[in-house]
Amino acid sequence: MAQLTIADLQGYLAMKYKEGRTSSGLFMKLVEEVGEVAEALNQLEGRKAKEDQGSLEAELVDVIHYAVAIASINQIDLTTAIIEKDKKAALKYNQTPNLEEFLEK
Repeated sequence: MAQLTIADLQGYLAMKYKEGRTSSGLFMKLVEEVGEVAEALNQLEGRKAKEDQGSLEAELVDVIHYAVAIASINQIDLTTAIIEKDKKAALKYNQTPNLEEFLEK
């Protein structure tokens, strides 16, 4: 199976959604998918009867898809943004290593 990076996914989704999709439209799909993750978790944890719904894995993939798509059509470099956001969080919560340090090891 091919290896996938965040940058690869962003490039693919930028191409896929270059026309006809807006951030707000993609956000509505993201919210829908987050609801489906909640349904899957409720079923897995026994709070709701199992139905013929999507698996947690599939629903999480959909959430990632739409979140990355929103970033892609807004020219946000998620790799850089994730590392920078993690650095700030690590400082704020006094955590080590931060993501960048982890990746360097």
